[in-house]
Amino acid sequence: MHLTLAIVGLGALTVAAGYGLLALMAVMVWRRPQTAPLPTARPPVTVLKPLCGAEPRLYENLRSFCQQVYPQFQLVFGVRDAADPAIAVVERLQNEFPSLPIDIEVNPEQFGNNRKVSNLINMLGRARHDVLVMADSDTFVGPDYLAAVTAPLLNGDVGMVTCVFWDAPTPRIWSRLGAMYINEWYMPSVLLAWLFGHTGYASGQTLCLRRETLTMIGGLRSIASHLAEDNRLCELVRERGLRIVLSQYLLRTARDEASRQLLVAHELRWMGTLKVLRPLSFRLLFLSFSAPLAIFGGALTVAQPAVAPLAWCLLATALMARLGLYLAHRVGDERRLADLWLLPARELLLCWIWGRSFFTSRLTWRGNEFDVGADGIMRELSPVAGPPEIFRV
Repeated sequence: MHLTLAIVGLGALTVAAGYGLLALMAVMVWRRPQTAPLPTARPPVTVLKPLCGAEPRLYENLRSFCQQVYPQFQLVFGVRDAADPAIAVVERLQNEFPSLPIDIEVNPEQFGNNRKVSNLINMLGRARHDVLVMADSDTFVGPDYLAAVTAPLLNGDVGMVTCVFWDAPTPRIWSRLGAMYINEWYMPSVLLAWLFGHTGYASGQTLCLRRETLTMIGGLRSIASHLAEDNRLCELVRERGLRIVLSQYLLRTARDEASRQLLVAHELRWMGTLKVLRPLSFRLLFLSFSAPLAIFGGALTVAQPAVAPLAWCLLATALMARLGLYLAHRVGDERRLADLWLLPARELLLCWIWGRSFFTSRLTWRGNEFDVGADGIMRELSPVAGPPEIFRV
């Protein structure tokens, strides 16, 4: 019995240390300096940005797209409701940048159960150019963003360009915990898959493609009821024999969970999406929870003198790699140790969210309840009362 526990413990420690080191290496490889110059050819671009409500930092985020160093581009914003407060933000930008083509589409027409995609479909009619960039409203970019994300499309075998991102939280604890989920677990997992050649990742934070490619795959209506519309778009593009490029451009997104309830709801929705996309591997997702897995393995081997030296070495390696992931995106931050005390809570919450997601089949999103099938299709149920974005069992 003791031997069995020791073997299981050493196995858990080995996986935890190995995964932690590989994830940290993937982050460092991706962050290495890029010296290749951007091409001089820069085709006209239309940026499509669906909006819904007065989100935190909305003005600053949208304004960053108006400040692009790019020869010719158009911004199209879309809302479903004429009373949406986001319209006032767009009008402010129109006054601030009078020479920049900024259009707004107010249209409630629905084409599927994914309201974001319906919003994008409504906006497409105003797009003047054949290179399209779809970007979420909570994204903040630098002035070189358009030049960077459109450059790969000059290669004919590239069908779509996407980006990784890091979350910038508010001072609230729940917001900081949420940012740690993205910055220290989800994004390193994405980059680890990328390091080993996976090319099936796409993020709605930025999806850049040619209009002809979008037409070739059946347009946005073909994904209008998919929960993970970005992933489905990626699949359709790859089925046409075109490559997906993960840009080296790093986006910044706003993070502002005001309560524990909202944080849990968001992370359950994201975990639910992963469960739909990868139902088999999702059961083994705990292998990427390096710190809890290492502590579990250490607990099984602590009383086994024969393996204790190796166990302690593996445990220290796993925990140091986890600390490295915590620090990797905080280089130069004077307050880089301010959230270190949140690490145990973050790791426990990650495990709990993953376990809870196995018992979740429906989601409530902005006052509407949906059932998500194994095919990833959202099917709207009856409206419900209560706070938005709450997962229900």
